[in-house]
Amino acid sequence: MWSSGNFLFTSESVTEGHPDKIADQISDHILDKFLEQDPYARVACETLVTTGLAFIAGEITSNAYVSFPEVVRETIKDIGYTNSSMGFDWETCGVICSIDRQSPDIAIGVNGKGLFKEMGAGDQGLMFGYACTDTKVYMPMPIYLAHQLTMRLAHVRKSGKLPWLRPDGKSQVTVEYVDWKPVRVTAVVIAAQHEPDVDYETLRESIIEEVIHKVISSKMIDEKTEYYINTTGRFVIGGPMADCGLTGRKIIMDTYGGFGYHGGGCFSGKDPTKVDRSASYMCRYVAKNIVAAGLAKRCEIQVAYTIGKAEPISMTVTTYGTGVIPSKELLEIVKKLFDFRPAAIIERLDLRRPIYRKTTNYGHFGRELPEFTWERLDAVDDLKRAVK
Repeated sequence: MWSSGNFLFTSESVTEGHPDKIADQISDHILDKFLEQDPYARVACETLVTTGLAFIAGEITSNAYVSFPEVVRETIKDIGYTNSSMGFDWETCGVICSIDRQSPDIAIGVNGKGLFKEMGAGDQGLMFGYACTDTKVYMPMPIYLAHQLTMRLAHVRKSGKLPWLRPDGKSQVTVEYVDWKPVRVTAVVIAAQHEPDVDYETLRESIIEEVIHKVISSKMIDEKTEYYINTTGRFVIGGPMADCGLTGRKIIMDTYGGFGYHGGGCFSGKDPTKVDRSASYMCRYVAKNIVAAGLAKRCEIQVAYTIGKAEPISMTVTTYGTGVIPSKELLEIVKKLFDFRPAAIIERLDLRRPIYRKTTNYGHFGRELPEFTWERLDAVDDLKRAVK
């Protein structure tokens, strides 16, 4: 299958009202509130949401003051949980906080006061970045389309186009590949939370016409494409009332939808000294510039760290046989052009800004917003010159 390049691949996305994404948004909103006042705040914030309750925990070291209940309620209100009939709403939910300071044993390594005398990685771990030529934003097509669908679900709900929609929802897209090129969408799955009085046929037809057909090109759909819309027939109870939500439980949809590898660490709620976040962003930045420079059709970067040490303990560049030069040579160019020490990553990508709440929905990658510096293609010329 993989060797021939002929296969089906499926990726999923969820809306901002999904319980896990509510938790991610609260964690990153709290992070942003600290960074607004203190760019050097150390934040590791976890959130749990369930029926009528949000629980905040973690380790934060900063002189800034943030009202956790206020941030939690503001986030929930913005998402759209504004009615207690949904089992979760911004005005009546309980908020519990259990926040400690960052461990001093971790701090000495990050502060450069441990065994290594410069800013070190905030933890051990491995991170990956990926890019390919499937789409104009160098993302795999299945996850790109899945995110576009959930984004459209949010738009038709908030704009009033489909006023009976509620905040929770999911999408899933299966794409057929021939010779590693996406040629058609074989199946689309949508689960959309709704008001109790909308009938199923209205919901199904509206979702197909106002969501799926507005997102997926007619060139990628044919008479064999299958649509699966709310396949239990009813999705009224959703959000935290239906499922407990936790920060960091959507790491595959946050990245590449299952293409490539994942190191296992989540992003949300973590300040940029945590390499789970900053190094993953850097890996994406380098992989995307390599593909955009025409040096490979698919590229994956892996990097690994140990706590307290700045330099990575390993780095790998993989082009899956699509590179114009051997991967070994490309690795040496990457090492020469890009500094993967945490302090250098933070400086190059300007990561001490309150930009992280925006990352939580519809993927951390492939969204070319001004704040997302890791999506820039400003290293393309340097890479091209290095290969000549």
